[in-house]
Amino acid sequence: MNSRSRRTTSLATKSAELALAAPAVVAHRLARLATSGPAPSARDRREFRRMGAEKSAAFAESWSAMGTYWWGLQQVWTKALWRWTLAPWSGAMPWPPNNTQWQRALQGVMARGLAPVHRRAVANAKRLGRPTPRR
Repeated sequence: MNSRSRRTTSLATKSAELALAAPAVVAHRLARLATSGPAPSARDRREFRRMGAEKSAAFAESWSAMGTYWWGLQQVWTKALWRWTLAPWSGAMPWPPNNTQWQRALQGVMARGLAPVHRRAVANAKRLGRPTPRR
Protein backbone atom coordinates (compact mmCIF):
# COMPACT_ATOMS: atom_id res chain seq x y z
CA MET A 1 0.00 0.00 0.00
CA ASN A 2 1.50 3.33 -1.00
CA SER A 3 1.59 6.41 1.22
CA ARG A 4 -1.31 8.08 -0.61
CA SER A 5 -3.54 5.05 0.01
CA ARG A 6 -2.49 4.95 3.67
CA ARG A 7 -3.29 8.65 4.08
CA THR A 8 -6.70 8.22 2.47
CA THR A 9 -7.44 5.09 4.49
CA SER A 10 -6.34 6.75 7.72
CA LEU A 11 -8.49 9.79 7.01
CA ALA A 12 -11.49 7.59 6.16
CA THR A 13 -10.95 5.43 9.25
CA LYS A 14 -10.70 8.43 11.55
CA SER A 15 -13.80 9.96 9.97
CA ALA A 16 -15.75 6.73 10.53
CA GLU A 17 -14.53 6.47 14.13
CA LEU A 18 -15.57 10.07 14.73
CA ALA A 19 -18.96 9.41 13.12
CA LEU A 20 -19.52 6.59 15.62
CA ALA A 21 -18.00 8.23 18.70
CA ALA A 22 -19.62 11.68 18.46
CA PRO A 23 -23.28 10.51 18.60
CA ALA A 24 -22.46 8.18 21.50
CA VAL A 25 -20.89 11.05 23.46
CA VAL A 26 -23.76 13.43 22.63
CA ALA A 27 -26.36 10.82 23.64
CA HIS A 28 -24.59 10.14 26.93
CA ARG A 29 -24.23 13.81 27.76
CA LEU A 30 -27.79 14.71 26.79
CA ALA A 31 -29.10 11.87 28.94
CA ARG A 32 -26.92 13.13 31.76
CA LEU A 33 -28.26 16.67 31.31
CA ALA A 34 -31.84 15.38 31.32
CA THR A 35 -31.41 13.25 34.43
CA SER A 36 -29.38 15.77 36.43
CA GLY A 37 -32.39 17.95 37.07
CA PRO A 38 -32.32 21.57 38.19
CA ALA A 39 -29.53 20.98 40.73
CA PRO A 40 -26.82 18.86 39.10
CA SER A 41 -24.27 17.09 41.30
CA ALA A 42 -20.68 18.29 41.49
CA ARG A 43 -19.67 15.41 39.21
CA ASP A 44 -22.28 16.46 36.62
CA ARG A 45 -21.21 20.10 36.81
CA ARG A 46 -17.57 19.07 36.19
CA GLU A 47 -18.65 17.05 33.17
CA PHE A 48 -20.76 19.91 31.80
CA ARG A 49 -17.87 22.36 32.18
CA ARG A 50 -15.56 19.86 30.56
CA MET A 51 -17.88 19.63 27.53
CA GLY A 52 -17.50 23.27 26.64
CA ALA A 53 -13.81 23.50 27.42
CA GLU A 54 -12.97 20.40 25.36
CA LYS A 55 -14.95 21.59 22.35
CA SER A 56 -13.31 25.00 22.39
CA ALA A 57 -9.84 23.54 22.80
CA ALA A 58 -10.34 20.88 20.11
CA PHE A 59 -11.66 23.31 17.52
CA ALA A 60 -8.99 25.93 18.29
CA GLU A 61 -6.30 23.26 17.98
CA SER A 62 -7.91 21.99 14.78
CA TRP A 63 -8.05 25.42 13.11
CA SER A 64 -4.50 26.16 14.22
CA ALA A 65 -3.18 22.88 12.79
CA MET A 66 -5.00 23.39 9.49
CA GLY A 67 -3.84 26.98 9.20
CA THR A 68 -0.24 26.13 9.99
CA TYR A 69 -0.20 23.31 7.45
CA TRP A 70 -1.83 25.48 4.77
CA TRP A 71 0.60 28.31 5.47
CA GLY A 72 3.50 25.91 4.94
CA LEU A 73 2.00 24.73 1.64
CA GLN A 74 1.59 28.30 0.47
CA GLN A 75 5.25 28.99 1.21
CA VAL A 76 6.37 25.91 -0.75
CA TRP A 77 4.13 26.76 -3.71
CA THR A 78 5.11 30.43 -3.70
CA LYS A 79 8.78 29.48 -3.69
CA ALA A 80 8.16 27.08 -6.59
CA LEU A 81 6.22 29.74 -8.50
CA TRP A 82 9.06 32.23 -8.12
CA ARG A 83 11.60 29.65 -9.17
CA TRP A 84 9.52 28.77 -12.22
CA THR A 85 8.81 32.43 -13.05
CA LEU A 86 12.47 33.43 -12.89
CA ALA A 87 13.75 30.39 -14.78
CA PRO A 88 10.95 28.38 -16.45
CA TRP A 89 13.51 26.34 -18.42
CA SER A 90 15.19 25.12 -15.21
CA GLY A 91 12.84 22.16 -14.71
CA ALA A 92 11.51 23.44 -11.39
CA MET A 93 8.05 22.34 -10.29
CA PRO A 94 5.53 23.25 -12.98
CA TRP A 95 2.99 25.86 -12.08
CA PRO A 96 0.16 25.59 -11.11
CA PRO A 97 0.25 22.50 -8.86
CA ASN A 98 -1.30 19.46 -10.52
CA ASN A 99 -4.39 17.62 -9.28
CA THR A 100 -2.40 15.08 -7.29
CA GLN A 101 -0.57 17.84 -5.43
CA TRP A 102 -3.84 19.61 -4.67
CA GLN A 103 -5.44 16.37 -3.51
CA ARG A 104 -2.50 15.58 -1.23
CA ALA A 105 -2.56 19.11 0.16
CA LEU A 106 -6.28 19.02 0.91
CA GLN A 107 -6.01 15.57 2.50
CA GLY A 108 -3.23 16.92 4.70
CA VAL A 109 -5.36 19.89 5.76
CA MET A 110 -8.34 17.64 6.52
CA ALA A 111 -6.21 15.13 8.45
CA ARG A 112 -4.69 17.84 10.61
CA GLY A 113 -8.07 19.42 11.25
CA LEU A 114 -9.72 16.13 12.13
CA ALA A 115 -7.00 14.83 14.46
CA PRO A 116 -7.74 16.91 17.61
CA VAL A 117 -11.51 16.49 17.31
CA HIS A 118 -11.16 12.76 16.65
CA ARG A 119 -8.75 12.27 19.55
CA ARG A 120 -11.08 13.91 22.06
CA ALA A 121 -14.32 12.38 20.77
CA VAL A 122 -12.94 8.84 20.78
CA ALA A 123 -11.40 9.33 24.23
CA ASN A 124 -14.72 10.69 25.55
CA ALA A 125 -16.67 7.79 24.03
CA LYS A 126 -14.36 5.34 25.81
CA ARG A 127 -14.43 7.27 29.08
CA LEU A 128 -18.19 7.85 29.11
CA GLY A 129 -18.93 4.31 27.96
CA ARG A 130 -17.32 2.78 31.05
CA PRO A 131 -19.60 1.94 33.94
CA THR A 132 -19.48 4.54 36.70
CA PRO A 133 -18.05 3.41 40.05
CA ARG A 134 -20.50 3.35 42.95
CA ARG A 135 -19.56 5.38 45.99
